[in-house]
Amino acid sequence: MLDQSPDAVTRVTCIGAGPIGGGWAAHFLARGYHVTSYLHDAAEHDALMRLLETAWTSLEQIGLAPGASLDNFNWTTDLAEATADAEFIQESVPEVLPLKQALYKTLGDIVDARVVIASSTSGLSMTDIQANCATPERTVVAHPFNPPYLLPLVEMIGGKKTSEHTVQWSEQFYRCAGKSPLVMKKEIPGFIATRLQEAIWREALHMVANGEATVEQIDQAVVNGPGPRWALMGPCEIFHVGGGEGGMAYCLDQFGPALKLPWTRLVAPELTDELRNAMVDGCVEMTAGQDFATLSEKMNNGLVEIAKMKRKFEA
Repeated sequence: MLDQSPDAVTRVTCIGAGPIGGGWAAHFLARGYHVTSYLHDAAEHDALMRLLETAWTSLEQIGLAPGASLDNFNWTTDLAEATADAEFIQESVPEVLPLKQALYKTLGDIVDARVVIASSTSGLSMTDIQANCATPERTVVAHPFNPPYLLPLVEMIGGKKTSEHTVQWSEQFYRCAGKSPLVMKKEIPGFIATRLQEAIWREALHMVANGEATVEQIDQAVVNGPGPRWALMGPCEIFHVGGGEGGMAYCLDQFGPALKLPWTRLVAPELTDELRNAMVDGCVEMTAGQDFATLSEKMNNGLVEIAKMKRKFEA
């Protein structure tokens, strides 16, 4: 609540039971919070519990906070019940603006006005989401990366009616909750990290569409080239190091003019049936019949080891 210290929060409500909503629930549970999840339909329960159990395997390897337990988890299909004792709310319903606006209108009426409501939206603006909310000043975007229980980034920004205090308080809360909050300067489509991802995705689609590379070659290039460096440094710092003693200035002065064309030449390719099928078939071939559970375990195990390694460097 906005009138209590962010580190005093003990009860979190997660609205939504999909990969993001469930992933947030797992993260908060691992940090020692009591978590209540609101499910739109009781039929979502079994899938949510499987997600929590899978996440817990990875979270135990990283290390749980004192008192962390799956026994601290509750769920309900009653929104009022789910939010009655909440001290913080993380909303992760589908990316449908009318749906979110209707939800925030309801939350604005039934939830204590001192409770922050944070949206996991990956593409909608809080200004639009909060349009029909009676208490928009306590609403904020807090966009995670999937899976939220392993990747620390949270991109944050308020809407036009969000108070600065809400943004500051929420940033402190996420730090207390073990995340790495990034408060943006302004509302922009796609935020920061997603836009960077989209640039790579755009280039990948172009290369496949033009027959310049296969899906497997593109992934091979990233995993064995820039990928390992990105786990330690961002592209700007890497470019700075790449300039040697001259740093970023050397790189830009030396290579900048030659890079103008590739920096500006391409727009997103048309997603034709041919390109769509090439991407799908390439992924099926590359993963060689591995199912979702196997691939998720592979990714999570790797992220756990990367998290352990980064802690050694940051110690």
